[in-house]
Amino acid sequence: MTAEGVDFRLLGPVGVWDAGRRLGPSTAQQRTVLATLLLEPGRPVPVARLETALWGGEPPGSSRNAVQGHISRLRRLLAPFPAAALDTSARGYCLTVERDRVDLHRFRRLVREAGGETEPERAAGLLSEGLALWQGAPLADVAGRWLPDAVVPGLEEERLAALERRAALDLRRGRHREVAAELAVLVGEDPLRERLVSLLMTALLRGDRRSEALAVFRRVRRRFAEDLGIEPGEELQRLHRAILTGRDEAAGPVFADREGTAGAATTGREGTPDAAATAASGTGTATLAVPRHLPPDTELFTAREEELAALDRLTLPPAGSPPTAHVMAPCVITGTGGVGKTTLAVHWAHRARDRFPDGQLYVNLQGFGPTDIARTPADAVRLFLDALQVPSQLIPATLEARVGLYRSLLAERRMLILLDNALDSDQVRPLLPNAPGCLALITSRAELTGLVAAEGARTLSLGLFSPAHSRELLTRRLGVDKVGAEPKAVDDIVSRCAGLPLALAIVAARAHARPAFPLRTLISGLAADAAEDGCGADGTAVAADGGDGEGADGLDVFDGGDAVTNMRTVFSWSYRALSPDAARLFRLCGLSPAPEISTVAAAGLAGIPVRRAHHLLTELTRANLAAERSPGRYGWHDLLRVYAEELTRLHDSEAERREALHRLLDHYLHSARLGDRLLDLYHRVPLAPAPPRPGVVLARITDRAQSLAWFGREHRTLLAMIRHAARSGFDAHAWQLAGACWGFLSQEGRSDDQAAMHHIALEAAARLDDPAAQAHARVGLAQALIRLGQDEASASHLREALDLFGGLGDPAGQALCLIYLSVVEDRHGRYAEGLAMSERALRLYRTAGDRAGEGRVLNNIGWFHAQLGAYEEALRHCEEALAVHRELDDKPGESATLDSLGHIHHLLGRYEQAIDYYRRSLAWRRGGKRALGARTLRRLGEAQLAAGRLSEGGETLRRALDLVAELAPGDADALRARISRLNEPDEPPAQVS
Repeated sequence: MTAEGVDFRLLGPVGVWDAGRRLGPSTAQQRTVLATLLLEPGRPVPVARLETALWGGEPPGSSRNAVQGHISRLRRLLAPFPAAALDTSARGYCLTVERDRVDLHRFRRLVREAGGETEPERAAGLLSEGLALWQGAPLADVAGRWLPDAVVPGLEEERLAALERRAALDLRRGRHREVAAELAVLVGEDPLRERLVSLLMTALLRGDRRSEALAVFRRVRRRFAEDLGIEPGEELQRLHRAILTGRDEAAGPVFADREGTAGAATTGREGTPDAAATAASGTGTATLAVPRHLPPDTELFTAREEELAALDRLTLPPAGSPPTAHVMAPCVITGTGGVGKTTLAVHWAHRARDRFPDGQLYVNLQGFGPTDIARTPADAVRLFLDALQVPSQLIPATLEARVGLYRSLLAERRMLILLDNALDSDQVRPLLPNAPGCLALITSRAELTGLVAAEGARTLSLGLFSPAHSRELLTRRLGVDKVGAEPKAVDDIVSRCAGLPLALAIVAARAHARPAFPLRTLISGLAADAAEDGCGADGTAVAADGGDGEGADGLDVFDGGDAVTNMRTVFSWSYRALSPDAARLFRLCGLSPAPEISTVAAAGLAGIPVRRAHHLLTELTRANLAAERSPGRYGWHDLLRVYAEELTRLHDSEAERREALHRLLDHYLHSARLGDRLLDLYHRVPLAPAPPRPGVVLARITDRAQSLAWFGREHRTLLAMIRHAARSGFDAHAWQLAGACWGFLSQEGRSDDQAAMHHIALEAAARLDDPAAQAHARVGLAQALIRLGQDEASASHLREALDLFGGLGDPAGQALCLIYLSVVEDRHGRYAEGLAMSERALRLYRTAGDRAGEGRVLNNIGWFHAQLGAYEEALRHCEEALAVHRELDDKPGESATLDSLGHIHHLLGRYEQAIDYYRRSLAWRRGGKRALGARTLRRLGEAQLAAGRLSEGGETLRRALDLVAELAPGDADALRARISRLNEPDEPPAQVS
């Protein structure tokens, strides 16, 4: 470490950095203290302000001691650096450092210097240098809300003001394209910031993109009206009027060309030069040609009937409206690479060609393809004018004049314009017809939201094939006999192709090329054809290390022999169009075994702020490399995940991949632990995980309802993460994550998932040689096995756990094992043995001082006394348990005991009292504890039958069966048989259990 290299950062992750490496602080609370001191280096900061920064308006009683502890640890961190001194005085704590060592103050100095600089290039350079210091959201990883709420908005305002100043300087330097690209993103984030909008409109205007500048104003004006109920300010209004009148007050005539002469677009109707009039009037081109430029249709077109019908609905004129009177909005077909956008568009265009008797134009815009050079709008319009047989000497040189001629030639015509493989809205916009009766049909991997917002485009998102449609495609291409002969191989092909039509077509083509080969070899054996190459012509390499065996040759089989039919290459065209940060996030998503990820989890995976993750995921969605399946949750099909995994193994080091996976596992573990704490649990697994890695963001879970909702969304992902953690050497994460999920899975009766998780947890705990982890994993597994009807295996695990807890000196753990063992005894009618185990558990809980456990086991003792006919003893123990639960405000325990009291009164023949107790028990379980609720619901039904409420009781039992079949299938057959006997004559009420 060197004093010369040390610097302090606030504009992003907070910390002390030396030679590009963050040294600390290690906790969010210490980062809050450091940030508060660095905001005013060299000035004392009162303790009260530090307390406010850490805890808001309600600091705990020990806050002063805690602040002193944080200061002490910061002093140790700063001790090697004589340039930083942390002193104590009567007025508080003062951190003295050179202001230029703090990125915020260095940024402010550079901004001040830029303000005094008269040379635009020098001023812009100073601002760029200052803005480069921003490494993300300021104060990104501090604790508490005070600093983010009180300080960050002002810092963000400083950044935006600097960006605006640099943009204005860049416009003076003629950098219109660069300014427009940068500001388009910023205006999308903050469309009500008028200075940004004004600069963007000016950049577009000076870059000969007048229509886009006007579109920006329209969108912003609509936002002002919707959000604020007002018009934009005078600056924007004045700029809008200047654009409409064809003048830029700072630059003279808007449409002046580079030589200073007026462009053709200033004459006649917008964009219509003399050449258009000549062609339209018959001079030069007497008759408009009728082009038929559609690519060939495929006779093997499969499925997509719903999508074809949707295209019909989106493009038909209103009922009763003549086609030539209806201006049709552009229609955009979007979807991931290989999903069949072009195939659908061409097929529909052939079906609908009679609606466009004046012809069909087609152009491949090459937005995504083997090269990075998309076709320019000027070139595309030139192709259209050639197709319309306009003489070359009449085709104008400028884009705007060409567009005017093109649109003039389409006037009063009914034509279809198929714009295939578009890169973005800018590429498409000049090619849109403006004549009624003409339709632009566009395909793109990007979502083209700009066309939707400004031009009112309709969109059709093309999804993956269903398994049935995948089989239909294979059958149409291979024949019924070939497909029917190997149904298992076909199922495997369908699964591996993940519903992607191009992948299915490639496999079918391979089968045609090798008619003697069984279909099963297409997936298992043909990968060798491409394995030797290692790298495709587009530079996208096959992972050489093989990883865990899932992705090394996962895409090799989907190689049709050229770039257009090679899945890896097709995906690469979308990948190469991403920004570097979005490309990195896409690669890292290949480390997740789950089919989807939340925005917060993705932020942790990449180690970036949530807001940044949202923007990058939106970019992936617009590129159709991900899909937002529900708000804030993004997924991708299996072949894309394999491709992402290949890329991350190629481009990211093993250390980077492991660190990213560590962050992702930390996100799920610590979020699950947070949610687990908010559930009403009888038993909670004691967990002490390591602190989350820097950059990890936790899910927002603040109450029980949010906890249940989060676990409900994530429980399948959590199971996948536990498996992946165990396979990847993160055994501590594997067993702890299972422990954090136990409460939710148990309450909701998700026994299969609980058993699967705890099998993995037990193996991980054994590898760690951690007796406590093994004991808890065995109990969690045993509870699930009881509900699955596997009592013998459950009892074996519980006896092992009992010995482990005994060796650890954990009486509460031993008591828990005895409780579940007593459940097994109860299921087999061995009530005396169950009672003895419960009484032993009571002694252990009292030894441990576990009052809640004592209340639970008192209820169990009452239950067993009731089963043995000792009803007075049963009532006494259950009433004692009820008092303990109410003393502790233990609502779940109270609910369980009310169920037991209902059972006892039922056995005593007091059916109405039993019904009342059961209903009170169920009232506590609304919204949770579905497994226990199913048991009580069943007993309520039997009490209603016994009380003569036959219809009511039968309906209650049927409701109980729905839950039991889902949550405890091992008990469903007996209940199903009971319900089937209800209609038999003289059927007595069942014995309650």
